[in-house]
Amino acid sequence: MRKSALLVATFTTMSLLLGGCASSLTGDSYSRDEARRVQTVRMGTIESLRPVKIEGTKTPIGGGAGAIVGGVAGSAVGGGRGSIVAAVIGAVAGGLAGSAAEEGLTRTQGVEITVREDDGSMRAYVQAVQENEVFRVGERVRIMTVDGTSRVSH
Repeated sequence: MRKSALLVATFTTMSLLLGGCASSLTGDSYSRDEARRVQTVRMGTIESLRPVKIEGTKTPIGGGAGAIVGGVAGSAVGGGRGSIVAAVIGAVAGGLAGSAAEEGLTRTQGVEITVREDDGSMRAYVQAVQENEVFRVGERVRIMTVDGTSRVSH
C-alpha cells in the first residue's frame, strides 16, 4: 500500500514538472529576455500553409522521474538480490518510458507559414497553432524578429 501511494505521488509530481517546463511556441508568447527588446518588423503575404508537428522537449526530468518510479516499482518485486535486480531493470525501463512520456506530453501541433515578404524574398516560419489566430493564404501578415526568433501575426 505504501509503495503504491509513493508511485502515485511520483507520477503526479512528474506530470506537474513536465507541464511546467513546456515553453510556448505560439506567436503571442515572449520569453522574459525578449520583452522590451527592439524587434525588426517586416510585412508580407501568406503564400502557403502546412500543418506540422513540433517535437516535445527532451530534458533529463522525464527520464529521471521515470527512473525513480521504475526503480521503486521494481524494488517491490521479489526479495533480496531479486529485489535489487528488479529495481535496476525497473529504473532503466522507467527512465526510457519517462523520456518518451515527456516528449509525447510536450509535443504540439504547429503550422508552417510560407510568406512572400514585401522585398520579394520568400521565407517559411514555423510556430505553434493558436486557437484565437487563424491564418489564410493571401492574407497580409507581420513578421517580428528579435535575436533570430521570428513570429508571424496579423
